[in-house]
Amino acid sequence: MLKSHTLVPAVDFQHIRYELRPAVDPAGRPVDGLNNAWIILDNPDQHNSYTTDAAKEVILAFRQASMDRGVVCCVFTAVGDRAFCTGGNTKEYAEYYAGNPQEYKQYMRLFNDMIDSILRCDKPVINRVNGMRIAGGQEIGMACDFSVAVDTAVFGQAGPRHGSAPDGGSTDFLPLYVGFARAIESGVLCEMWSAHKALFYGLINQVVPVLKLDGDWIPNPMVVTGRMLDPFGNLVFGDFLTGAEREEAKGVLRNAVTDLSKLDEAVEALCTRLLMLMPDCTSKTVNSLRKHKQWHWDNTSVTNREWLALNMMTEGRAGFRAFNEGPKGNREVDFILLRQLLAKGHPWDDDLLRAVSPQYRGSE
Repeated sequence: MLKSHTLVPAVDFQHIRYELRPAVDPAGRPVDGLNNAWIILDNPDQHNSYTTDAAKEVILAFRQASMDRGVVCCVFTAVGDRAFCTGGNTKEYAEYYAGNPQEYKQYMRLFNDMIDSILRCDKPVINRVNGMRIAGGQEIGMACDFSVAVDTAVFGQAGPRHGSAPDGGSTDFLPLYVGFARAIESGVLCEMWSAHKALFYGLINQVVPVLKLDGDWIPNPMVVTGRMLDPFGNLVFGDFLTGAEREEAKGVLRNAVTDLSKLDEAVEALCTRLLMLMPDCTSKTVNSLRKHKQWHWDNTSVTNREWLALNMMTEGRAGFRAFNEGPKGNREVDFILLRQLLAKGHPWDDDLLRAVSPQYRGSE
């Protein structure tokens, strides 16, 4: 009788999905006794953002897959075609954690454990990117070993725009993937990258089409997919279209239909390639390469957690509440007024919060 090494013998997942799907050999035949563990975020109405309860279940899911002798690799993905994950649940942040640093510190312990569960999984982890991978979603995605994305996916950070810093992994992982110059652009400016640009920069491994028009596959019409140069000789491959070209592309997008079959084919093919390797040698190689991410993460994650908790008394409190409560199209604080008030020494109090927050403007 084999011993069980799982922490919780039988988890009843309520906030995510956990599925064992048969591993497939190179001929496309299911392999008896071997599976791939699919760990699926299931909150499509809120762009698959993870709640506190979902984070707990992700930790248990990776632990369970890690200890399952029959699991070849893990696929980390989400429901639907709009988003893999846009990070922590901003409604929960705004309504519970904002102004409660002691509670957010507890939450961040769970988040850190979620990153650890990916980085220390005994199986290779594939991020199946079915849509937006933003903020904390970008961070849990970068913790994975491989990333395969639809070409409509969008990648980026949102921390400095909405009252946080991307210290849940992005400040550790981004420079390793794309270099310092591109990492600081993404982390500080919060400007989004298309899947094509993410692939070109080395952030992800593969991009597949997801749109069909009149039965034919088409590339994402919203981005430049040819190797074009701007007037200064800079490559603009993967940039988002602007102006009239963007409006024209939106018309194409409205008439197209989404088909995730090529994404599933690409992920399944990668799972099969991993199947056809020595298991322990593969695990050793994966962990030897992960250590570069782990080294940075282990040196910063604990102290970053402390700061992120305290930040919920100031900019985090203002930013998350603005995003949750502000009117559509106006969910950011007044950055200029905030800077002006702070420059005058105004304390972080309710008066400042009301002055800079969109949900209060016009109510007085």
